[in-house]
Parts: sequence; structure tokens; C-alpha cells
Amino acid sequence: MAGGAHFDGGTTKDYPGKLTGFVLLTCIVAATGGLIFGYDLGISGGVTSMNPFLKKFFPSVYRKETADTSTNQYCKFDSQLLTAFTSSLYLAALVASFFASYVTRKAGRKLSMLAGGIIFFAGAALNGGAKDVGMLIAGRILLGIGVGFANQSVPVYLSEMAPARYRGMLNMSFQLMITIGILIANLVNFGTNKIVGGWGWRVSLALAAIPAAIITVGSLFLPDTPNSLIDRGHDDAALNMLRRIRGTNDVEEEYKDLVVASNESKKIKHPWANILKRKYRAQLTVAIMIPFFQQLTGMNVIMFYAPVLFKTVGFGANASLYSAVIIGVVNVIATFVSIATVDRFGRRTLFLEGGTQMFICQLIVGTMIAIKFGTTGEADIPKWYAILLVLIICVYVAGFAWSWGPLGWLVPSEIFPLEIRSAGQAITVSVNMFFTFGIAQAFLAMLCHLKFGLFYFFAVWVFIMNGFIYYLLPETKNVPIEDMAIVWKKHSFWGRFIDDDQDNNGKPPHTPEV
Repeated sequence: MAGGAHFDGGTTKDYPGKLTGFVLLTCIVAATGGLIFGYDLGISGGVTSMNPFLKKFFPSVYRKETADTSTNQYCKFDSQLLTAFTSSLYLAALVASFFASYVTRKAGRKLSMLAGGIIFFAGAALNGGAKDVGMLIAGRILLGIGVGFANQSVPVYLSEMAPARYRGMLNMSFQLMITIGILIANLVNFGTNKIVGGWGWRVSLALAAIPAAIITVGSLFLPDTPNSLIDRGHDDAALNMLRRIRGTNDVEEEYKDLVVASNESKKIKHPWANILKRKYRAQLTVAIMIPFFQQLTGMNVIMFYAPVLFKTVGFGANASLYSAVIIGVVNVIATFVSIATVDRFGRRTLFLEGGTQMFICQLIVGTMIAIKFGTTGEADIPKWYAILLVLIICVYVAGFAWSWGPLGWLVPSEIFPLEIRSAGQAITVSVNMFFTFGIAQAFLAMLCHLKFGLFYFFAVWVFIMNGFIYYLLPETKNVPIEDMAIVWKKHSFWGRFIDDDQDNNGKPPHTPEV
């Protein structure tokens, strides 16, 4: 590949082991941590399109929407207070991820998941019973803390538990649960919007307690990863756990490598300072740029505001929620495609194909909206045109769901050595949440001012991120997680940041095996 970006993971160690039922079950349970994030992504946009909710908490938006049917469609939902309701969660998750990093490293991955579930549950209760905007945003902050803890710990847990050749598939179960959470939320919104009396939004918000309860109870029964057990001094338990999750007693080589990685990690007293060293430049760059780019695909904007967006382009309230359900179904199905192909075709292939697909769709959506709404934001679009727009958006969603959606969490979680893994994942989560917050806060204002150009704006970013993947991301499929340094060393660009006599753990590199 250009720029020396391609690397064959087959030159690294291939530890004995198989995909056991125990590993599959534990990874599925852990991945349910994605339900809380997905449910919130789906529920927020639906609730903010419900008139009773707007009338109670955001009356100025409600009046603006209903007072004049000729109001500029681009700007009718533009309210910083309304977007603060949605985006406050992500700012809280950003801050929480740094605390979660410490908990994940010192107390283990499962305790971080447990804490996330409990805090998210409390936020759901507060939102369901909210009396004013202050209670709403306070609940959102608690939800955000829960998301920060879960998103910090779950991807790392999945990457450490999975055998190298199945790591992509099992790690992507986290993204699958996110998409299932989004779909469930869309179905809930569709149902609660029909409740007579205008209190359906309370049901939508309060039902977030269910995914919170699932990960909370599930985490109580999860084992900790061998990596975490060794790092906390439980060597015998780690060896037994490694044998159990690999389905074989022949784990000595992998166990020794985990011990070596742990010993090296214990020499690092300040992982936040260590991660800034030159030899980690590649991982740090990828940990920042991938979540940054993930938000600039525009996907979360579609999921946040799908009902509002469809309402804006001419769908009625119920029809807009129904269209969001369709998108949710596409999202889930396409994620299964990614799970089935990621360890066969690799990360780079899915990134590049999905990026190209999204780029084309953004251009088409922007052009379709420009043709009908122009710069005035006023139009009466025919039904067939609206349906075609939804279909193009579904193709866009599919491209994201088998590329930047799951890979945005998988790749950063698998590239860091143990000594800085928690810090690296915290950076990934915090960058993701910072730009999720920024895009969510700015989207409605950007739609108002950039109009159809907003979709061209995201298309340009998708083009840029495709270039980043092509030239700067090596292939990591089938590479053992504690052997990942070889990938960076062999890369034509990133290899110059690593000394010839050291790998990223500061010790002589493993002899590559065929």
C-alpha cells in the first residue's frame, strides 16, 4: 500500500487457542455497555422532536415551530438551550473518562463498567422525573458520567479477552450493542409519541434505566481480563483465566508475554507523561485523530437529529420518527456485515470502502436538499423525493456502520501497550466526547447558517479522513495485542519514531514468526 501503510499481521506470533463459549458469552455481556450509549443517541433526537416535550421545556422552540409554517426550515429548531440538553452528556463523559482511566487501571475493567451502569441508572431516573430544564441537564450529566466509564472500559476489556484472530469481531460487538440501543430507542420514541396526554417523553427518558440495569448486573458476573489480573498482582488467577478463555493449557508463551508487558508497565509511574514520548507518537496520533474524524463523518448528527432532520425536510412528526426507525434497522444490519468481515478483509479495507461510500452520499444528500430548499429554506417537497432522500441516507448509514462506527472504537483499543492502555483509551473517549459535544451543540446553528452546505462540509472531512487511513494507518488484523509494536515499527512513516533496538515497551522486540 502507499506510504508503507500495509502490514501483514501474519508475521507476528500466533498463540494457541480458540473461540470458546465462555469468551463469547463474557464479551457479549460486556458489550452491553454499548446499549447505554446507543439508547441515549437514539432517544435524544426523538424526544426533542416531540411537541409536548418542547412545549414544557423549550417553549420558544415550540412557538417558533408552530407559529408560522413558512418559517425557514433550516433554522426553525435552532436553540442553544435545546442543543445543550443533548450535548451536556458528552461534556460530562469527556471529564469522566479521565477518572475512569484511573479506576480501570487500578481496580480492573469490570469495576469501571459497574460504576458506569449505576451512575447511568441514576441519570435515567432523574431525567424521567424532570420538572425543569435544570433537572434535565443534571440527569444528562449523570448519564454522561456513566457513558464515560463504560466507553473507557468496555472496548479495552473486549480487546484483552479476545483471541487475536477474533479480536475485531468480538470488539465490534460493542458497536453492535450501540446500534441495537439506537434502534430500541427509535422504536420506543415511535411508541411513546402516540401516548395520549403528552407524557410519552418521560417514558422514553426513564426507560434508559433498563440498559443501565443490564450492564450493572452483567458486570457483577464478569471475570477480569488476564492482562488486568497480572497488572494487579494476581498472577495465578491470570494464568487460570487465560487457560479458560483460550480453551487450552498451552498458554505459557502468551502468559509470559503478558507478564513481561505488565512488568514493563509497572515501571511507568506516570502513564499520562509517558504517552507523550516520541516512541508512542503513532498510537497517540491515531487515538486522537480516529475519534476526531469519527465525529466529523456527520453520523452522530444524523442519529441525534434524524427525527428533527426529517421533520425539517417535510415529514410529519410520526413519519419522521418512523424514518428514524428505518435508519436504526439499517445501522444494525450493516454492523453485522462489519462483524463478519473485519477479521477477513482487515480494518483498512472497511475504513476506505465505508469512507468512499459516505463521501458520495453526503454529496448527493447536500445536492438534493439544495435543489429543493435552496438558500431560503422554504419548500414543499413531494413524497417520492423525501423517500429517495431517506434511501440515500440509509446507504450513508450503512457505510458508517461497517466502517467508522465500529472501527472507531476497535482500532484505538487494540494499539496501545499495557503500560499506557488505560490512558490511551481515556484520550480516545475524551476526544470522541469533546467533538460529539461540539458537533451536537453546533449542528442546529450550522444547519441554520450553512444550510445544505453543511453536508458538503462533512463530505470534505470524509475525503480527508480517507487520506489519513490510506497513508498513516497500518493493518492490525490478527496481530496479538501485546505484539502490536511490530506493526508500527514496520510502517514506513511511523517506524522512524521507534529506535531500531527497541519496541514500544522499551525492550528488544520479539523475533517475528511466520
